[in-house]
Amino acid sequence: QRLKAAVHYTVGCLCQEVEEDKEVQFSKQSIAAISEITFRQCEIFAKDLEMFARHAKRTTVTTEDVKLLARRSNSLLNYITQKSEELASSNMEQKEKKKKKSSVAKGERTPGEQEAAVTENEDSNMT
Repeated sequence: QRLKAAVHYTVGCLCQEVEEDKEVQFSKQSIAAISEITFRQCEIFAKDLEMFARHAKRTTVTTEDVKLLARRSNSLLNYITQKSEELASSNMEQKEKKKKKSSVAKGERTPGEQEAAVTENEDSNMT
């Protein structure tokens, strides 16, 4: 019930934005209908995502499942793909920072420092 109320509130806010932008009016009944349709569609999406994951013999829904769900809307699929790639690169950067911090804390050398040390050793061996 709380989730349904939240969807109804959000739809109402979006309808208000459209009213101001497009100078149209939404009746309470139309907002309620849009809310109900939105809620039912979200339930369908949730079941589909669960089935996609289960079909792949997984218990976790992944971004690939979401992309599969959005495949009929090119613009939505492109948006989800773009955001997914941004998140993946952001996660990689954070992992690299954590690796550097942990190796510095342990007194280990970073990959760049290791390379420099190898070069120094090679130079000293040549002389």
